[in-house]
This record gives sequence, structure tokens and C-alpha cells, in this order.
Amino acid sequence: MTEITAAMVRELREKTGLGVLDCRDALKEAQGDVEKAIEILRKKGKAVAAKKIARETSQGVIASYIHMGGRIGTLIEVNCETDFVARTHKYQQFAHDLAMQVAALNPVYISRENVPSGVVEKEREIYRVQARAEDKPEKVIERIVDGKMERFYETVCLLDQTFIKDSEKRVRDLINEKIQEFGENIRIGRFVRFTLGES
Repeated sequence: MTEITAAMVRELREKTGLGVLDCRDALKEAQGDVEKAIEILRKKGKAVAAKKIARETSQGVIASYIHMGGRIGTLIEVNCETDFVARTHKYQQFAHDLAMQVAALNPVYISRENVPSGVVEKEREIYRVQARAEDKPEKVIERIVDGKMERFYETVCLLDQTFIKDSEKRVRDLINEKIQEFGENIRIGRFVRFTLGES
């Protein structure tokens, strides 16, 4: 049995931002291998994040971003559970990154659950008409429509968009990482994007 030292726990905590007990347990499971322990924690991370989703998020920050010489500006409300976390530089940088995301990729909705059913059905019908115009077999049309709807959500929904600073993850993945890092539930409250001259 490998001895788990305080230095090993500290190293893992610095790399993951997680608590002492989580890190100690992961190191025990990984027999002292820090990289393997990180993998174990990442696998458990989604479950950790999911447990925190129900918690109330009444604190947070409103972050802003001004781009292109003042021609585009965004405001975004990023909520968390405590003022202590909201005031940290890391949290404020995270919120600023999300404000940049809104400026760069111009989402319309926070999540696919926010897209009105009328908009969804209208898009689906457009894709059905396109598929029929291309003489696609009727039995595969709905599968084609489902695939195109995924791309639609990736364009218009903030949580489904590819994160501008890391093309390997979606904004939803980033938020789940931050839930794990900060140990609090995090959600996007609202956002707005202004373009000079647009009403």
C-alpha cells in the first residue's frame, strides 16, 4: 500500500482545485499516481457537478466585454452560490471569457431548452423541405433533420457553442469544469449583445 503524503494531496489539490478528502481518496485509489488520480477525479467530476446543479445561485457577477473599437459590447450575468467565490479573480476572469464568447459568436439563447418550440418546429420543417428537395429517402429524413438541428443548437445556444479559447470543449463543459473547480453551482442568468447602429 502506497503512503499518501500531505505533499501529494497538496499537489493534486493545486492541479484540480478539489477538497482534501476527494484528493486523498483519489490518490488512494490511484496508489499514489497523481496523473491517474486526476483521471479518476475527472471521471467523477460530472457526477460532482450534477449534484450541485440543484443548489441556489443568488450571487455572482455581471461581466462586460467591449470589442472592435467600441462597435460591439456584451453584458452577461454569471451566477454562483457565494459572494466569496464571485469576488475571486479566477471567477471574474471566467465570467469575462463568457462575455467574450457572446461577443465573438453571438448566441441567441442560453440553452436549447430556452429555444421556443415554434422556432424549433420552423427550423425542422425547413430542413425537411431541404432534404426532400435533395431526393433523400423519406425514412432517413428525420435523422438528417436531427443532425442539422444539432448544428443549429451549436450556433444559437451559448451552452452548446464551442468555447472560443479551447475548440476541444463546449461552453457547457467549461461550466461543468468550473462547478468542480469552485465547488459551487454555476449558471448563466442572462446576457445581452449590442452592435453599434442596430436597434
